Amino acid sequence: MTEIIEMGTVSSRGQICIPNDIRDEMGLKEGNKVLFVLQDESLLIKKVTMQTFAEITRPLKEAAKRAGFKESEVDGIVHSSRKR
Repeated sequence: MTEIIEMGTVSSRGQICIPNDIRDEMGLKEGNKVLFVLQDESLLIKKVTMQTFAEITRPLKEAAKRAGFKESEVDGIVHSSRKR
C-alpha cells in the first residue's frame, strides 16, 4: 500500500474527516466500519471487513467460551461494564 500522510481536524462533536486520498486508497465508502486502536500516543484506524471482524472477535469468543459465558448474557455484561 502507498504511504500517504495527511492531516485532519477534530470537530467540536469529536468527528474526524478522513482525507479523500486515504479513503480512496482504502476503498472506504459511506457506512463502512472502522476500528480504532489506541497504543500509547498512536491511534491506528483499521478498515473492518467481514474477514477482519471474524479475526478480531475470534479471541473474544474463545475467551467467553472458556469463561462459560452464553451469547444471551453478552448484552447484560456489556451494559454493566459501560456503567462502570
